[in-house]
Amino acid sequence: MIGDTFFVDMGPELLLLLAVVLGIYALLGKPLFAVLGGAAVLTHLWGTWDSFEQARVPLQLDAIFIEAATIVDGPYYIAIPLFVFAGTLLAESGAPERLVRLARALFGWLPGGLAIVATVTCAFFTAFTGASGVTIVALGGLLYPVLRRERYPDGFSIGLLTTGGSLGLLFPPSLPLIVYGLIAGVDVDKLFVAGILPGLLLVAVLSGYGMLVGKLRGVERTRLSLGAIGPALRAAAFELPIPVLILVGIYGGYVTATEASAVVALYCLVVEVFVLRDIGARAFVVVVRKTAELVGAILIILIMALGLKNYLVYAEVPQQLLALMKSHIHSPLTFLLVLNVFLIAVGCLLDIFSAILVVVPLVAPLAHAFGVDPIHLGIIFLTNLEIGYLTPPVGINLFLGGLRFERPILEVARHVLPFLGLLVLCLVVITYVPSLSLLLVHWSMGAGGP
Repeated sequence: MIGDTFFVDMGPELLLLLAVVLGIYALLGKPLFAVLGGAAVLTHLWGTWDSFEQARVPLQLDAIFIEAATIVDGPYYIAIPLFVFAGTLLAESGAPERLVRLARALFGWLPGGLAIVATVTCAFFTAFTGASGVTIVALGGLLYPVLRRERYPDGFSIGLLTTGGSLGLLFPPSLPLIVYGLIAGVDVDKLFVAGILPGLLLVAVLSGYGMLVGKLRGVERTRLSLGAIGPALRAAAFELPIPVLILVGIYGGYVTATEASAVVALYCLVVEVFVLRDIGARAFVVVVRKTAELVGAILIILIMALGLKNYLVYAEVPQQLLALMKSHIHSPLTFLLVLNVFLIAVGCLLDIFSAILVVVPLVAPLAHAFGVDPIHLGIIFLTNLEIGYLTPPVGINLFLGGLRFERPILEVARHVLPFLGLLVLCLVVITYVPSLSLLLVHWSMGAGGP
C-alpha cells in the first residue's frame, strides 16, 4: 500500500484467468451484483495496466464507492423504495379483486369485455410492481378461471395473462422508467409523460384483439348496469385516485417525481392498512420484507453497474462502437432497425434492470450520434424489453406463465405468439413515429410543465 492506493501482485495470466472464472460464474446464473462488481474491478485493473511485464497493479475502487455515494445523495433514488413499497402494498391487499370488479362493470358489456378487463388491470398493476412477476402470479390466478368460465379459449387466456406480466411498463410510476432515467441521465418526469401514449397504444391494440376473439367465440356480454358500476366504483374508490395523484401532482407542478413517490406511498399505507384494513400486522411485515429485498437488490446492482459504466466511459468503449457502426450503418432508420433486433435479444436474455444497467451506457451515445432523441430512445428501449420478456427461448414471462398455469414452456410460448406479433407491430409504430412519445412532452413543456 502506498498512500491511499493498494497494489496487488498479479501477472497477466492471473488477470485473464479471473476474467474467465467471472464469465463462467455469470453463465451459471450467479448473483448479478457479484458479476457486475467483479467486472468493474477487473476492467479497472486492466485499465491501469501499463505493460504485460508489470507485476504490481494499483487496485483503485474509487469509482464504485463514488457511485454508492451518488445513490445516497441522488433525489430520484429515493423514489425507488417508495414506489416499490406502494406497489407491494397494493399487490398484497384486496386491490386486485376490487379493480377487476370495477373494470368488468365498465367494460363487460363490450365484445371481449373480460379480455379488456384483464388487459387494463394487468397494465395497471405492472406499472406499480414493475416486471417482477407479481402481475402474472397475482392476477393470473384471479383472472384465468374467470376467462375460461366465460368460454375464452385456453390458449388465448394463457397468452393474454402471460403478456400482461410486462404490459404497463411505460406508465408512471414504472420503476424501469425511473432506473432508465437515472442511468441515461434523462429527466424522469419527462419519461413518465412520454410513455403514456405508447403505453395506451399497446393496451388498445391488445384490447382490440381481445374484442375480436370475444366476438368470434360468441362470448356472452354482461349488461351495462349502473347498479353494478356504482358499488364497484365505491369499492375501488381509494385505489382509483392513485394515477391521478401522480400525473396531476407532477405535471401540475405541485410535486416532483420524488415527492410524488412519498405522497403515493403514504396514501397507500393509510388506505390499505388503516382505512380498508386489508393489510394486518403479519401481512405488513411481509410487505416490508418484500420491499426491502427488491430495493436492496436493485440498489446494489445499480452501484456495481455504475462502477462498470465509469470504466466503459473512461476507456471510450461507446466511441469505439460508434466508429464501428458508422462504418457499416449510414442511416438513422437502419440504426433503429438494428437497435430493435439487438434489444429484443437482450430482453429475452436479461431481466429488465440488468439490461438497462448494462446496455444503456453503450447504446445511449450511439443513439445520440444518429440523432435519436434520448426520451424517445427510452420508450423504444423499454418497449423492446417488454417484448423480450415474451421472446423464446428464455423470455422470463414464459417461465413465470408456465409455472403459474402449470403448462410446458413451449406451449406457453406458442400461446403468446399472436400477442408477440401485435407488440412487434406496435414497436414499429413507436420506433418510427417519434411524435407518439414526444407529443405530450412538448405539450407539457409548452404548458409550463416540467
